Amino acid sequence: TADATGPKHLNVKITRAKLESLVEDMVKATLEPLRIALKDADLSVSEIDDVILVGGQTRMPLVQATVAEFFGKQARKDVNPDEAVAMGAAIQGAVLS
Repeated sequence: TADATGPKHLNVKITRAKLESLVEDMVKATLEPLRIALKDADLSVSEIDDVILVGGQTRMPLVQATVAEFFGKQARKDVNPDEAVAMGAAIQGAVLS
């Protein structure tokens, strides 16, 4: 952020617990799109073999724990998420072409 006098910087330290308390509601809100996606795909949680988390915030332990609780399994860490996204996009592109 900046104003007429120049940039403004906020330099604060917060604990992991404080950060998690700040984002907890947002993390919980992501479960509804998961439910909708499963319903749209006509799948149940038990039919999901593997979970791959993609994106910066998915590295948060709170996000990982929430997803693990929802699916009943830990997300895979042996898959490169960027490569998984690229492969999925390539497959979808082929389907659409």
